[in-house]
Amino acid sequence: MALATPPTNQSGRRQFLKLAGAAAFTAKSYARVLGANDRIRLAQLGCGGRGGGHIHMVHMASKLTPVEMVAVCDIWSVARERRAKQVKDLFGSEPAVFKYSEEMLARPDIDGVMIATGDFQHAKLCIDVVQAGKDCYVEKPFANVLEEAKAARDVVKASHQVVQMGTQHRSQPYPLAVRDIIRSGRIGDVVRITQEWNTNQPRWRHIRSVDDGQNPARLKEEDTDWKRWLLGKPDRPFDPHVYLEFRLYRDFSAGIFDQWLSHGSDLVHLWTDETHPVSAAATGAVLTWKDGRENPDNATVSILYPKGILYTYTTSFSNSYRSFSRIYGRNGTIENYGGEGASLFMVTREGGPHEIDPEGARGPLYTAPPGMGPEQDKAEIIKLPDAPAPNSRGPSDDDVNHLMNWLNAMRARTQPNATVDHGFSHAIVCIMAAQSYWSGKRLYWNQATEEIVDHAV
Repeated sequence: MALATPPTNQSGRRQFLKLAGAAAFTAKSYARVLGANDRIRLAQLGCGGRGGGHIHMVHMASKLTPVEMVAVCDIWSVARERRAKQVKDLFGSEPAVFKYSEEMLARPDIDGVMIATGDFQHAKLCIDVVQAGKDCYVEKPFANVLEEAKAARDVVKASHQVVQMGTQHRSQPYPLAVRDIIRSGRIGDVVRITQEWNTNQPRWRHIRSVDDGQNPARLKEEDTDWKRWLLGKPDRPFDPHVYLEFRLYRDFSAGIFDQWLSHGSDLVHLWTDETHPVSAAATGAVLTWKDGRENPDNATVSILYPKGILYTYTTSFSNSYRSFSRIYGRNGTIENYGGEGASLFMVTREGGPHEIDPEGARGPLYTAPPGMGPEQDKAEIIKLPDAPAPNSRGPSDDDVNHLMNWLNAMRARTQPNATVDHGFSHAIVCIMAAQSYWSGKRLYWNQATEEIVDHAV
């Protein structure tokens, strides 16, 4: 994935935090007030595959509200040229094209910036965008370094900018319907949530027989800015695989924890109103795709929450059998069929106190796969009259509803569905899972000091 990052004469996390803490908004503060008919002018920062999804979403939104993509920015020439062509093809006009983000952010006619760069760059670039007086849509994970998550959150909350996390399920009808069912008390107190989201492929290895623009063989050091891309990480020789397949490498991403666990934990927070864990313990390994990757291809993490909810997340890249999410309440169960984003949910009384033992006389008897379960448990598929029919694949990541929520919030100067606080919450989970995996320890969250510690608080 091609990335754009701001220049700096200072390196290292300490200098970054010093700059972030300043949060000087002065002359760059937001000044333009958007009316209902004013055209919102957006810029794309990071022009890899997800950047293409952002531009697609903006084009869909342009059918619903006045909005356009007016600029693209990436330090890799191939990536920014590809996205500039996409903008021209979709919107019929040439966008401004930038190699370096500080040049783009200096433009006063840009209202908002959409960030789709490397996991390790999101928080730092969000700070740059906000301090330039622009609203921001930033992809998940919000951050994968705790100090950077804190710094970015504090800068956003000290500003007047509207910042939307790219956790689009907070704007989708079926996850919201599940939240409302839980709040109604229908399944009783939630005690456990389990997610298992699987695939059978060498995830994020972009070497393919057909060149889709993400093949590392196309990436030449002279066509990008490797030092800039590292963005404060320790210097290392140029490596096109690390650049484009960063999710496989520990220094730049937590892999599946940064990717699907960020969505999974955010759904847990949506459904339970939890904001931070008590503890996290993760395990896993590279079991199948032994291709030099550092992050695991099979992993499990268990998270305990303050309300007494145990959340278990599992992913396998070795077998794709029936991904699911399951919410266990004292009086019933909600099950989701499919992986991340699936919209097919069933709610049932099964598992409640009237069925104390599945092997006893008061438990259901199955002679074939259970499907909807016993008739007396009154299982039903959750269906909404104003939403598409549910299915195990669910809506695309290019969710125009989530983008529209951000655009409407930009006009109204209100908080969007996925706030920076929500982003900070999922970042805590992802960071704790990664640190537990690499340390082999159960870790704990100290909410008072906002620190990860190795002893119960």
